[in-house]
Amino acid sequence: MSEEATAIRVWVDADACPAPIKQILFRAATRTRVSVTLLANHPLTVPASPYINFVQVQKGFDVADDEIVLRANAGDLVITSDIPLAAEVVEKGCLALNPRGELYTRDNVRARLNMRDFMATMRDVGVQTGGAATFSAADRQLFASKLDSLLAKAQRQGRA
Repeated sequence: MSEEATAIRVWVDADACPAPIKQILFRAATRTRVSVTLLANHPLTVPASPYINFVQVQKGFDVADDEIVLRANAGDLVITSDIPLAAEVVEKGCLALNPRGELYTRDNVRARLNMRDFMATMRDVGVQTGGAATFSAADRQLFASKLDSLLAKAQRQGRA
């Protein structure tokens, strides 16, 4: 990485981001001095910090997602549980992490997207597919651990 490497930025698809994950992100922003920007189509309260920003976008389907894709640069980290958004930002060279601590990669995001589409088709024809598992303390811990690891790597590369 060059000496002129730009700092990593964290972009959060905040409309569906669990509150405990936002709290983890707020603490990480303050601790590591990394910019965290939450985007949502409804008002959010965020702590007063030079490292934490909030952007309210217009209401509408995928408006926040589209804004994240527009603003995120290669090497940035996007926090989202939205698989189509994850696929778009991974294609741009971003990292994408879901609130359960799973890192989306070029190798796995397309398979996840195909499975999502398959399950939607199954639901459309009346098959009961169930929902996501309850968000747990283990999920929060895995997310926090993976976030710390990614931010530490960015620091080692001179991007934090």
